[in-house]
Amino acid sequence: MSYIIAENLVKKYGSGDAAVAAVAGISFQIEEGEFIGIMGESGSGKSTLLGMMGAMNAPTSGRFIVDDIDIYTLGQEQRADFRREFLGFIFQSFHLVPYLTVIENTMLPLAVVKASKKQKREMAQEALSQVGLLDKAHRLPNQISGGENERVAIARAIVNEPPVLLADEPTGNLDTKTSRGIMELLTRLNQKGMTIVMVTHSPECAGYAQCIMRVSDGKLVGDNSNVRSLDQWQRKERKKEPLPSQNQAVAVGSRPTG
Repeated sequence: MSYIIAENLVKKYGSGDAAVAAVAGISFQIEEGEFIGIMGESGSGKSTLLGMMGAMNAPTSGRFIVDDIDIYTLGQEQRADFRREFLGFIFQSFHLVPYLTVIENTMLPLAVVKASKKQKREMAQEALSQVGLLDKAHRLPNQISGGENERVAIARAIVNEPPVLLADEPTGNLDTKTSRGIMELLTRLNQKGMTIVMVTHSPECAGYAQCIMRVSDGKLVGDNSNVRSLDQWQRKERKKEPLPSQNQAVAVGSRPTG
């Protein structure tokens, strides 16, 4: 059985004839330890989909299952426990607290963890060490670069050692060189066994993923398991050629179901 399973996920906003489907019946499977990219135009539904995967945005219909847990049958407190134990989140705008130091920001997810302050600090130091920022642990966010702020956000996301990491445009505000460093860091985390699902607009960043899911108008329209060879993908984008249909798409990693 796959580690992550989405079964006909639908998310509608509004009611009756005025209802708009941000996600319109998406199904897929992800194996443990995969690195998946989600791509699509603005407004295609990819961030809404990521929110549902993060147990933050209940679908109108459909099921979302992680490690045999049917997420949206859980109560609010149980879903909060699930997020804390299973998930790490990386947001495009970092969401660091400006008056807290780097290590204090990294420790925020540990506030509800039953551990001593010393243990929590050691966990935060280990996370900062992984992203190469232990020497800047006592600086404020405005005392480090944008790329370093993003690495702090990653350290905060992995401090609990979550099995699944969700990233929404993690390099959206960064230059090319810094973006490459962030993607190499995510690749190292994935190589250590972390399952990563990343929303991105960037073909270059998508090239680090093992598989791409393409979303358009709230639907999964195709995927491509050969994302490391981006020339064909980029040529199709330039020519506006259609991607394969869901029935035609065959991926080693993420596989449409149904």
